[in-house]
Amino acid sequence: MKTKFITTIVLAVALMGFVSNANAQKTTKLFNGKDLSNWGFVLQDNSVPAEQVFTVKNGLIHITGKPTGYMYTKEKYSNYKLHVEWRWPDGVESNSGIFLLVADASNPFPNGIECQLHAGDAGDYIAEGGSILAEYQLKPGEAHPKFMVVKKAKASSEKSAGQWNEANIFVRGNVMTTFVNGVYQNTGVTEQKEGFIGLQSEGNNIEFRNVTVTPLD
Repeated sequence: MKTKFITTIVLAVALMGFVSNANAQKTTKLFNGKDLSNWGFVLQDNSVPAEQVFTVKNGLIHITGKPTGYMYTKEKYSNYKLHVEWRWPDGVESNSGIFLLVADASNPFPNGIECQLHAGDAGDYIAEGGSILAEYQLKPGEAHPKFMVVKKAKASSEKSAGQWNEANIFVRGNVMTTFVNGVYQNTGVTEQKEGFIGLQSEGNNIEFRNVTVTPLD
């Protein structure tokens, strides 16, 4: 009996390792750590070349924040877990965001949902470019606003400037759920079920690393 019990434990541990390896194989690095060759770029008024705003330094994505715009995946995604790590490298908190379910990557504020990274507000959702959030309740007579903001559920779970933060965002169909540094912050329902993923330029310097996407069953 004891031998059978030990054998069962060994098999269970082996199975857990197999599942873990299988999931790891499914995870795709959206940033290769070397260059931004697999990303596209949108900048307001195309006032400067994209390479002046979006660069790779010491294996990290560096975005200047000026002018406003974003870098976006060349492939659209649906039903996934997105993992993103970011920090304010100069010790100065600023503004940025993670774009989800972007329908058309052409406008600096595209049709899609922004997971806010503005210091103190990381985890807020903003519907832009004509997109909607079901959680946003229009007041009687209120026109569709340019930006629909749905505030995060809890107080800021961000770390101080200079330290790395992480967002884990689960997109199942048209439902998005966000955790910031392991703390649940928001759930939102929109119309889009597939779209580009983007990292925003807005405000000041920000750095990103470990940007990965994992399919959800």
